[in-house]
Amino acid sequence: MEWTEKLQIITDYVENHLQCTEEPLNYEEISRISGCSFDFFQKVFSYMNGISFSEYVRLRKLTLAGYDLKSTDMKIVDISYKYGYNPPTSFTKAFEHFHGVSPREARKPDIQLCVMPKMQPLQKEQYSWRLEKKPALHLTGKSTKISCVRNEHYQKIPAFWNECQKNGIYSALISIDAGSPKGLFGLFGDFDSHTNEMEYSIMTISDRIPSPAPAIPGFSQITIPEAMWAVFDCIGAVPRAIQKGWGYLHEEWLIKYPFKLAPYPELEWYSDGNVYSEDYLSQIWIPILEEDL
Repeated sequence: MEWTEKLQIITDYVENHLQCTEEPLNYEEISRISGCSFDFFQKVFSYMNGISFSEYVRLRKLTLAGYDLKSTDMKIVDISYKYGYNPPTSFTKAFEHFHGVSPREARKPDIQLCVMPKMQPLQKEQYSWRLEKKPALHLTGKSTKISCVRNEHYQKIPAFWNECQKNGIYSALISIDAGSPKGLFGLFGDFDSHTNEMEYSIMTISDRIPSPAPAIPGFSQITIPEAMWAVFDCIGAVPRAIQKGWGYLHEEWLIKYPFKLAPYPELEWYSDGNVYSEDYLSQIWIPILEEDL
């Protein structure tokens, strides 16, 4: 049995326990289905989906709790126990962190909640892509060094985004975003083969640059000349959708369409919206040499 088939069975198993039996997950049963130890299964799950198994289950619980609050009259305390939160205060804290509102506020008709959709490993991902010539990009933002040892960047890049959300950098970038449509960029900079590290930046288009010095202390700037880009639409919650998009690029697209790459950074673009939504749009931009077209 292929890994995708095993993952489909396990995700179905998780949904059945969360929605039907309402029983705790049996890690021995998951190990039996996967044909390996539970620890090794967790590593494979994280590598294939860009999110840890425990985080996926946690966000599915909070998603289903949101559905219960919207569609039933269940007491909040009963919903918290249903999804394994004891004491109920821990449920309130986790719910607010994920949805941005309290469980009580979530019941208001005009409140929209976040969603972690159920994974469907057997569904073949389809990606639309196109070539677009874009004007010069004047970007400003925060940079860091990311280790690529043992594929650590799959966890460290989302962790860097979370850090920037907590320390105010994310809000600062949004406040100076001059792009149309609005959104933030993830920029892949130089790779150091000696340390196995790459520079990764979270940036936005700003009309305050180019300028002699960064507009905000600690921010760096880069100008990318007018260029042709292969743009890939990735639909779904991040980071899973964008990481699956990169997988498609490296495993299929680059083999089928061996364009010569222009000497500019590869970019991720994140639209202004609910990053947990199954309809959320993110993009991958690959710089292409026009002479190769």
